[in-house]
This record gives sequence, C-alpha cells and structure tokens, in this order.
Amino acid sequence: MMRNIKMVVFDMAGTTVDEGNLVYKTLHKTLISNGIHCTLADVLTQGAGKEKRNAIVDIISFLNAPITIEAIDQIFIQFLQELAEAYRNTIVFPQKNAESLFEILHQKNILIVLNTGYDSVTAHSLLAKLNWEIGVTIDYLVTASDVINGRPNPDMILLAMKQFEISDPSTVAKVGDSIIDIEEGKNANCGLVVGITTGAHNTKQLASAEPDFIIDNLEELLSYIQ
Repeated sequence: MMRNIKMVVFDMAGTTVDEGNLVYKTLHKTLISNGIHCTLADVLTQGAGKEKRNAIVDIISFLNAPITIEAIDQIFIQFLQELAEAYRNTIVFPQKNAESLFEILHQKNILIVLNTGYDSVTAHSLLAKLNWEIGVTIDYLVTASDVINGRPNPDMILLAMKQFEISDPSTVAKVGDSIIDIEEGKNANCGLVVGITTGAHNTKQLASAEPDFIIDNLEELLSYIQ
C-alpha cells in the first residue's frame, strides 16, 4: 500500500550516511579505556540511535557497572573529543542511493529532513564532509541538541513538522536503521515507519519494533511513497 507522504525524516549515520559504524566503534573504545568492559554488540544494541550521553547511561546501566554521574559526564566529554578526531581523519560517504533518492523526492515535492542522536556540531561536520547543503541537498536538519527529549521521544520529528507547518503526522515518513528510530516514528504517529538494514540493527532486531516495512536499500522506499 502506497502512502501520501509530504515529508521524509531520515536518520543520518547508518541510514543516509555510511561511516562504517565509526561513532559506535569510537564509543566502544572510549568505554573500554574508562574500564567499562563491553562488546561492540552491547554498544550497538543498547546505544544505537540515541542521544549519545543517554546512550552511555543506558549501556552502563545494562552492564550494571558501578559509576558516578561525574564519571559519566567525563566519559561523554572524552567520547565527543575522540569522535571529532576520528571524523577529521575519516572519509565518509553517502549511503548507497541516498543522493539519487533525495533528487527523486525533491522532484515529487517531498521534503527531506535528516535527524540524529548526534549533537549539532557533529551533525553539521558530517554534512560538510558530504557537501550536503541545507536548502539544496536536504531541506532541514534536526539534532539531539535542538530538542529537550531525544529518541524514542518524537520531539525531533515534531520540530521538523512545525518548521514546515505540517499538522498531519500521517503525511510524514520516518526511516532509520535502529529500533529506537522506529520507536521514534511510531511515537510521532508517522504515517509510514520504515526500518533499513544498512546500519546498527539487523532485520530481526528491526522487526521486533514492528515497523510498517523493512528495506535493504534506500531506493526501495519509493515503492511505498505515492
């Protein structure tokens, strides 16, 4: 069944941006260096898609590791520093078919919004690396820095809707590579919520959040948008 969609809200890393899970590899490295013994799978399962300080809290809580709030704050600061350095030295790419999909959506007069659990500085640095311009390549960017409540709360999607004076959430689609992306879309009552297998979570994990559809490639989204 095709949906009448006016705006698509895409996650960034793992969905529209291919950075080889650099953010979660860096977070894993930071946690290990601070004596938090975990696996990359733990980081992906518990932290994917979340505002990154909240991700650290949830990962540590999952591991039942004794730690103070002050230590969590220090880990978060260290992580941001290490991530900024990692991105400076890493080439990132558009996810396969991302740019061609953006062009087709714009031809259909469908708005393109990126949202992310990254802070504003990190998100804008990624856009610069990709030469993606707000108002040209995409229409809007919402980051975890722009709202009070991060995912799975719908605040970022609601802010994007407000920006473009969209009152009916059934005309909004959400696409993401993590369970929390799907939960965010459902909490915003989006008319179409799609999981994609190119990032943090696999088909089985995505299916557990009950999206409307799961795709393996961004171009498949066109099959569901009128």
